[in-house]
Amino acid sequence: MGNEYHLKTPLSAEDIEPLRSGDRVTISGIIYTARDAAHRKIMELIEAGKELPIPIEGQVIYYVGPSPAPPGRVIGAAGPTTSYRMDPFAPKLLELGLKGMIGKGKRSKEVIEAMVRHKGVYMAAIGGAGALMARAIKAARVVAYEELGPEAIRELRVEGLPAIVVNDTLGNDLYVEGQEKYRML
Repeated sequence: MGNEYHLKTPLSAEDIEPLRSGDRVTISGIIYTARDAAHRKIMELIEAGKELPIPIEGQVIYYVGPSPAPPGRVIGAAGPTTSYRMDPFAPKLLELGLKGMIGKGKRSKEVIEAMVRHKGVYMAAIGGAGALMARAIKAARVVAYEELGPEAIRELRVEGLPAIVVNDTLGNDLYVEGQEKYRML
């Protein structure tokens, strides 16, 4: 495994350029949730030249549809969803200044190329550990598309949200590197 970094949002290119695939990160500050339905709505606004419901520049989007908050908690289980469904939208958001994406699974060649071009990173969250991920979420509120239920865009205040860098600003891919490493054994 790589190095460990503590990131505070919003992020700059300087914050993420040292990150390499395999590095462990913890994220603190404000991040946003969005899945494919919310991404489609954001893209419609971009195409229409309208204001977006969340800031994009320097931000991190977590691909999650959390479960309802149990009594005494700010959010329910908040495990990552599969990221490839956001691949059609990610290059444009990276062009607009998005710096980080969190989810699970591989990203397309086009998304990886956009991360290199626009200085962004993709990080994997712990799949199957939604309750553990929720512990790092200290506040949550719906900021757009409430009608989408769990897929509404939420603003999350996080402290020490854990993730692993999969794709860095150089185009490295932890999933490819991992397969090659074990192929040689």
